[in-house]
Amino acid sequence: MGREFIEIFEGWAADYDKSVAGEDPQYAAVFHRYDEILQEVADRVKGTVLEFGTGTGNLAKKMMEVGHEVIGIEPSHSMRTIARGKFPNLTVLDGDFLTFPDIGKPVDTVASSYAFHHLSKDEKEKAVQQFGRMLPPGGRIIFADTMFRSEEEHDQAVKDARSRGFAALANDLEREFYPYTGDIKELFEKNGWKTRLERMNDFVWLLEAVKEQIGAD
Repeated sequence: MGREFIEIFEGWAADYDKSVAGEDPQYAAVFHRYDEILQEVADRVKGTVLEFGTGTGNLAKKMMEVGHEVIGIEPSHSMRTIARGKFPNLTVLDGDFLTFPDIGKPVDTVASSYAFHHLSKDEKEKAVQQFGRMLPPGGRIIFADTMFRSEEEHDQAVKDARSRGFAALANDLEREFYPYTGDIKELFEKNGWKTRLERMNDFVWLLEAVKEQIGAD
């Protein structure tokens, strides 16, 4: 459920905001246009938003700035602590994509950035099915995440990282569950979501999925 990576994020939490700002050359390409990517997510959500993998609160901030109520779900204690310190009005709860507290209110949008790849293929399917039960017809899922168009593209990214001496990035690319765009589109569409993908940088794609209306053609 992605919790096998908590130790990594506990260690990364203090420097995470520096990494997304491009100060870590290994991850500069991954976080290229970071603010723009988060703003694209914020501009496409609607209503009350349940955000998974809130991290240090950067996406939540942008969604709140455009008027949305945001409930954050984050498994890392250190990340939650930083997010609450930065944004005292943000609700951030301990949980993950599959296991999280009852928030006690309807949700219109599920959002996430740089997090869905922490789930295995089977866990991704369980999460998408759970979103379908949670959200009403017309509800939205807006994700920004690292994906690849093919196994060959993924393998080339690993080779490029190693050739540049970016061992940490290469290890991440080999260790985590980065999906292929075609598989992601198929997963959402077979579960009743009208889905489109847009490439944001060399690593990150924006996924926008809308739950189909009951009885729609």
